[in-house]
Amino acid sequence: MFDVAKYLRRIGVESTPAPTLDTLRHLHKRHLMAVPYDNSTAPDRLPASRHLTNVPLDLVFEHVVTEGHGGVCYELNRLFHTLLAELGYDVRMVAAAVRQANGAFGPEREHTFDLVRLDGRTHLVDVGFPGPSYSEPLRLSEEEQHQYGCAYRVTEHDGYRVVERRPKESDWQPVYRFRPELADPSGWDAVRLDSLDDYAQDSVLAGTTFRSRATDNGKIVLIGRRCFTVEDGVERTKVLVKADEFQDTVDLILAGE
Repeated sequence: MFDVAKYLRRIGVESTPAPTLDTLRHLHKRHLMAVPYDNSTAPDRLPASRHLTNVPLDLVFEHVVTEGHGGVCYELNRLFHTLLAELGYDVRMVAAAVRQANGAFGPEREHTFDLVRLDGRTHLVDVGFPGPSYSEPLRLSEEEQHQYGCAYRVTEHDGYRVVERRPKESDWQPVYRFRPELADPSGWDAVRLDSLDDYAQDSVLAGTTFRSRATDNGKIVLIGRRCFTVEDGVERTKVLVKADEFQDTVDLILAGE
């Protein structure tokens, strides 16, 4: 059963906070630092409901909060959506298409995250994206915003809003695109993930393991044995050939050690 106090303790928050922007920033950053993205165990949960997008919320809560594991975007952002709603935020779930390595965007509903309407402004909230992205809520605005050495903005192209990111000494690159008008407060059902069931299953069973966790000033991402780090806006990539180095990185991401 979903338990707000237990969830907050999982991310290192001891008391129930008021629904303010400062609280939202704190919860977002604490969540990303406390709960890793990890698709390595996702296939274990498929038999419970055939596809990850249909796994019951209580089962997700048990896995991520009670047992202390990580999860994938459908799970992490779904949980965070429920937490924010319980705390009194005006939160709406929306689907997105992620930019692929070839520069094209993937399926329209391959990723989910939340929009929070607060103090007359809309903020993007995403605790379930495996790659480098914003560590704190991002305003729905083309205005350039800075977080931990990286710049972000949300531009508009062909009817979509596009989240763009620019690390130090690099150009702007799209992260994902979405249509804010399709966001809905009902959350999980609104993004109609049933159309992506086969894609969701294939993506977690394809054999490539994605793990990531935010740090104080950036993020560490492990895709297979390829380690990608961002620190104060500076990006570095390394292939972890040695078994002990690879295992140390896995432990760092999954256990924060």
